[in-house]
Amino acid sequence: MKTEQINQAFEYAKSRYASLGIDVEKAVAEMDKLSISLHCWQADDVTGFEAGNDELTGGIQVTGNYPGKARTIDELRADIDKAMSLIPGEHRVNLHALYGDFGGEKVDRDQIEIKHFQSWIDWAKDKGYKLDFNATCFSHEKSADGFTLSHPDPAIRQFWIEHVIRCRKIAEEMGRQLGSKCIHNIWIPDGSKDLVIDRSLYRQNLKNSLDKIFEYKTNDELMLDSIECKLFGIGSESFVVGSHEFYMGYGIANNKMITLDAGHFHPTEVISDKISSLLLFTPEILLHVSRGVRWDSDHVVILNDELQAIAQEIIRAKALDRVHVGLDFFDASINRIGAYVIGVRATQKAFLQALLEPTVQLRSYEANGQNFERLALLEESKSLPWAAVYDYYCASKGIIAAEDYISDIQQYEKEVTSKR
Repeated sequence: MKTEQINQAFEYAKSRYASLGIDVEKAVAEMDKLSISLHCWQADDVTGFEAGNDELTGGIQVTGNYPGKARTIDELRADIDKAMSLIPGEHRVNLHALYGDFGGEKVDRDQIEIKHFQSWIDWAKDKGYKLDFNATCFSHEKSADGFTLSHPDPAIRQFWIEHVIRCRKIAEEMGRQLGSKCIHNIWIPDGSKDLVIDRSLYRQNLKNSLDKIFEYKTNDELMLDSIECKLFGIGSESFVVGSHEFYMGYGIANNKMITLDAGHFHPTEVISDKISSLLLFTPEILLHVSRGVRWDSDHVVILNDELQAIAQEIIRAKALDRVHVGLDFFDASINRIGAYVIGVRATQKAFLQALLEPTVQLRSYEANGQNFERLALLEESKSLPWAAVYDYYCASKGIIAAEDYISDIQQYEKEVTSKR
């Protein structure tokens, strides 16, 4: 797309939005503050780098076998760099604990240390990225029966308690060295495929484990904890210990962030409707932006109605500084770098549209009971020239605009990933 075309379209868009009282450049500046956390596990199908561990368990399943997945830390970092080069703005990288730089050594989860992630910190510092982190409580012999922090065996619970405490310490050090709060997220696969009699026991075990984990007090200026629920998973269709109600109660009672994953609820539920409620009772929340399709929670994010509703809810609530946004999907059926770029750009577009919404006028209509006018303006807003503004934003950051990035990814595939 030519610069002249981009500039002409942008000038028209500015004029069109100005007629509605909207400052386009202010909206772009606000959107530029949105730092999205790219999940490292999209590029290698959640394999990680633990010695001898390449089997996914605990409700984690990646479908597809598109060639060219990252096989080493260097390949993974190169793919992330490539994706970042096609995304405007400054963003983060989200690591799981099984992605440590273990050098081929067998290091069990309750023995990981900051030294196993120092090369990630050094790489991020060199590239100008910030890091987020996750404990990895799946794909391990001590999670094989479907339970970790809620396990009936105290010794197994203690193993996972130690793992999560170590992960929180690693996250704290990441925040210290990189000068940006590291968000540490806790998701566990605990649940059962069939009926469970003593649900209360498992949930009491989980509560007690979390209490022990949080006995170690971290510096809130360096890292923040978040806890993530799920309705059901593969292999835990009948019972999930960490339900939404469990984590919402625990998070509010213990002043912890709550993670809302767009694919972790009933197919007829949407997280956009939950955001304004949670923000009344929790200081901040973490979003895992995903796309649920039937029973699979992790399709590549696209600019659909729910993504737009999520962004609108946050912007209308003036809560952009209280919401952390990360992606969480893993699709091995298409080019993995392309999946990154599609997902992040879609998320940015949703937030840009929300920032360009004529919210002041819409609120006025609503306050005056002018429901026809409110609905009409909402409909007309959908066809405003927001895409021209996004193209301009890309160009202003030196990033390929519009669909032209497709050929760039094709070239990278030809030169790099196809040769793996």
